[in-house]
Amino acid sequence: MLIGLIREEKSPADNRVALTPDQCKWIKQNIAATEVVVQSSSIRCFTDDEYKRAGITVIEDVSNCDILMGIKEVPYEKLIANKTYFIFSHTIKQQGHNKKLLQTIIEKNITLIDYECLKYEDGQRILGFGFFAGVVGAHNGMMCFGDRTRYFNLPRVYHQKDFRSLIHSYFGLKLPNIKIAVTGSGRVAHGILEIMNLMGILEVEPEDYLSRSYSYPVYTQLKGADLYTHKEDRTYNRVHFHENPKLYKSKFLPYALETDILMNGVYWDQDVPRLFEKTDIQNPKFKISTIADITDDENGSVPINLGDQTIEHPVYGVDKNSFEKTASYLPNSIDVMAVGNLPNELPRDASRYFGEQLIKHVLPEIKNKNNTIINNATIVNNGVLTDNYAYLVSWVKD
Repeated sequence: MLIGLIREEKSPADNRVALTPDQCKWIKQNIAATEVVVQSSSIRCFTDDEYKRAGITVIEDVSNCDILMGIKEVPYEKLIANKTYFIFSHTIKQQGHNKKLLQTIIEKNITLIDYECLKYEDGQRILGFGFFAGVVGAHNGMMCFGDRTRYFNLPRVYHQKDFRSLIHSYFGLKLPNIKIAVTGSGRVAHGILEIMNLMGILEVEPEDYLSRSYSYPVYTQLKGADLYTHKEDRTYNRVHFHENPKLYKSKFLPYALETDILMNGVYWDQDVPRLFEKTDIQNPKFKISTIADITDDENGSVPINLGDQTIEHPVYGVDKNSFEKTASYLPNSIDVMAVGNLPNELPRDASRYFGEQLIKHVLPEIKNKNNTIINNATIVNNGVLTDNYAYLVSWVKD
């Protein structure tokens, strides 16, 4: 089996990789009859020369490969017919900007396996960059608040060599007595908590967070039962919530009256209640001044997410009266940090982590046609939408 690491060609550019040079070398030495070749790229976080020094072939034409692995969506005109692709396709929520991608995959008799859909039987995702999205997003949220208030100053993540260097930048950091709400319990939230702890911010229980004042910086982690409640019986059941999100409402608003910084790491789709409503920010008691919307759904769990910014310029303001986008750090605005490719600020660390999970949980099963995990993540099989994703049929035909 010949695996090709394809060049990332989506704009804006993404410099992460599915497998590092050392991981490609390990595959060649340890997985029988399996080899990785790399399509030449000038933007990868690992250079062509690094792959060559690891004994990996770097080529331009990957059309002879059995499997093609990338990270972001492949421009539809670059798709190679009759191949199997592993990518984040961002199509399962019927994202309009990727409809042509899915249509072309079907037209070209391609098999599409989406990393996002590789899950254990309980629904837990196997692969993802969420941890490093949480790390970078939490740092950027703190940086944004520091820039707004001038209480402290933090460097840009992408100016650091790696995660270890980022940690060193926290030495001597002194924070004011602020309150930070962290939402979510998955990989993104774990990354956020890593930064909270590295910065010396202490965790407190949600009920204490709401009722007490502190002379030092604190955060509280808000999970499902803290955030949502059944509209009628005021209970929360995780399985029932995920199956029937429309029957629930948010109970986050009291935290907004006590919070300086919101670090949002919850999963959201259109049926899940928003954390608060847009008009809630007009309440004089609404205290949040900085929102790091790390899961980054436009008009999603954070209704004043007005769309992506770039890594270089990650923050914008939202006017409390007009709800329109403004410059950041204005007196009557809330600052929103919303970037869709946060792990790109620590691409080598993020890629290494991703590749480790790929080798452990996916590569050994690629040839197994009966593997449930891979089959369930196959959106298109030889040009045909699979049963799990048959709901996309009418969408791609529009």
